[in-house]
Amino acid sequence: MTPTDEHQKKHWKRDIIIFLSSQTLSLFGSSLVQYAIMWYITLTTKSGMMMTLFIVCGFIPTFLLSPFAGVWADRFNRKHLIWIADAMIAIATLLLAITFLLGYNEIWLLFVIAAVRALGAGIQAPAVGAILPQIVPEDKLTKVNGINGSLQALMMFVAPIVSATLLTMATIEAIFFIDVVTAAIAIFTLLVFLKIPLHKKASDTQTTSYLEDFKQGLSYIKNHSFLKTFFIFFAFFFVLMAPAAFLTPLQVTRSFGDDYWRLTAIEIAFSIGMMLGGAFIASWGGFRNKVYTMTIANLIMGVCTIILGIAPLFWIYLAAMAVFGVAVPIFNTPTTVLLQEKVDPDYMGRIFGVFGMISTSMMPIGMLIFGPLSDVVKIEGLLIGTGLFMVILSIVFIRNKRLVEAGMPATKDASQEQK
Repeated sequence: MTPTDEHQKKHWKRDIIIFLSSQTLSLFGSSLVQYAIMWYITLTTKSGMMMTLFIVCGFIPTFLLSPFAGVWADRFNRKHLIWIADAMIAIATLLLAITFLLGYNEIWLLFVIAAVRALGAGIQAPAVGAILPQIVPEDKLTKVNGINGSLQALMMFVAPIVSATLLTMATIEAIFFIDVVTAAIAIFTLLVFLKIPLHKKASDTQTTSYLEDFKQGLSYIKNHSFLKTFFIFFAFFFVLMAPAAFLTPLQVTRSFGDDYWRLTAIEIAFSIGMMLGGAFIASWGGFRNKVYTMTIANLIMGVCTIILGIAPLFWIYLAAMAVFGVAVPIFNTPTTVLLQEKVDPDYMGRIFGVFGMISTSMMPIGMLIFGPLSDVVKIEGLLIGTGLFMVILSIVFIRNKRLVEAGMPATKDASQEQK
């Protein structure tokens, strides 16, 4: 171990506090904008097709960029990629705020900003997923990812309240400017206070092309003992999650009332659930086999999706949304840690890039199916159907011997997990 590595291990708590603080602040500003835009479109158009266009614009660019972003996260300084992505999003949001102030506030501009923000997220996500194992000791990854999930949930709890308050007291432009300020503070914190040494591949002389690096990442997935099966499962699961993830605000507007407080209430319920779930998984750590933990969370989300489709009263709907929120970090945390533990560090960015491609492509595919359907079929029916399939898929997941074996704690170097 080099002196730099020793210093890194010694001060990992300080580094992770700085890193998570900057990311949480940036997320707060981004969440304000996300809710403001989503509610603006929902209440202005009340159209499933328009919501679908917004979701597609917010995910397709991430999908297209992910192959390159995953390679960049392995080739370059991951900290620099994170702040560059934040800066790109902040500049685009500033331009949008100025445009709105000048009186040009067409809906298509919101679709454009969703696409630009998605490009930034596409660069940032693989770098964040890959940088955490550089900072955090392996035996602390579950706890730190759980804490990170709770912080994200806290922002999701605060952001809709603040966003709704601002929308009733001020204009949407004010929210855009807040996002720019929070991003600037987050970038400054990351640049000035966080010191992370380059990982091995980024410090080496690059001898292969971008395309060859990406092909190597795909080959790694194909030859790995469980990654191919793992990613196929998630592709189907993300498609089925699309109605619960994106159509519930539209469902509430149609079935319970088009009030800001109702839209705020479902986000708050979900966020409280996520905070509780994040705290729970951080303190508990999950079952010894991570796949068991993920399966329990999958089943809970499937059942909650069904309840969202049959709930006769709004308070029952909110309760189901809260329990759904509890399951999300119990699902996400072991998933992230499993990849961080089992994947070779030099491939980490590319693997998280491919994972990002799956999550960002399957959701829009799901919305391309379910979004237009929501204008001709009741959203309640879509939720019941997808919930049932989520339960079935969870049972299939836990019965796969290769995945169950992969869920066991890592005892050897990730490279030895390959066939």
